[in-house]
Amino acid sequence: MENSMSKIIIETTVRQTLKSLKEDPKRSIRNLVDMALQFSKGRFQSRFFEAAHTMLENENSAYYDLIYNATNHIETEHLIKFGMNLGYNSFTWGAQHIRTNENVLGFNIPWVIFFQMDQPECLEHLNQYHEAIKEGEELGIYSWMLFTQANSLKILPLVQEHPDSAFFLFCDPKFITPIFLEKVSQIKHLMLILRYNDDADEACAMLRDAGLPYSVFYSYSSEDAESITNGELFRNAQQLHPIFTVLIPQPDCPDKTRQMVYQASVQARNKQYFQTLPWELYDDTRSLDKIISDDACCMFIDGQGNVHGANHTDNVCGNLFQCSLTNLMKKANPKKNVQHTLQ
Repeated sequence: MENSMSKIIIETTVRQTLKSLKEDPKRSIRNLVDMALQFSKGRFQSRFFEAAHTMLENENSAYYDLIYNATNHIETEHLIKFGMNLGYNSFTWGAQHIRTNENVLGFNIPWVIFFQMDQPECLEHLNQYHEAIKEGEELGIYSWMLFTQANSLKILPLVQEHPDSAFFLFCDPKFITPIFLEKVSQIKHLMLILRYNDDADEACAMLRDAGLPYSVFYSYSSEDAESITNGELFRNAQQLHPIFTVLIPQPDCPDKTRQMVYQASVQARNKQYFQTLPWELYDDTRSLDKIISDDACCMFIDGQGNVHGANHTDNVCGNLFQCSLTNLMKKANPKKNVQHTLQ
């Protein structure tokens, strides 16, 4: 991606704001949001910064502490690179190209794609993943969520090959080792998202000491609904200082519980009680996609390369190891009243 003048101006402004945060964090944050709102042209940017402006009118907002904490403990280049890839490449430049390409090509393009990469055979298909990400960037997709276990270290070279995208790497805390941290520290466009369990405390402390951005995720079921809706889960998770607390439904989680958890996440964000951003993985992702383009869509690719639509319980729409990403989207995400066939 070429650096446009607007991108250069935005990055310069962000750098200046980060320097002034220590002197007057609340004023610096509000000034940055006001400036962004003034120059926002797309509907996603306008809605996002309008909401941020409203939230930050609350002097007691926990998000001031979240932002201040992040800027003081995360290495500056990590903040800028990941933030620009997500905020500009994905949500600004990429979002515009997604809308344009959807109108021209006749199918829906998600702003992010989920890759389940914890199967050993995934490592045999890194070239197909590489080509899929290249293809996705040409369509306007600059955000990728990778779900890994033992493969976490081995897929880092794949992330390094795509410096314009923002990657979220979901992994278990036990894999946070000095060797892994050394490799991750070299990748500025990556955020680790750790499973929230008994080992997360020590792993998050290691990431914090290393100046790396990180979040946590929790796999929930109906039994967790109460602790989520009453805020107990977020209250406990914020003690680890994660940027996001991502909630992922277990495969057998009822739709009623998922909807309840999604509403609880939205309510918690709006009330700004917690120094972490709650995020229900599927429904919040689809809600964001609907802002970027009219038809909300989501794409999940499992460990065997099988492509699913809205979430991983949907019928298989094709296989990434046998077909291009663009042709798979034609089949998985057709626009209404537009018929496409897999070629």
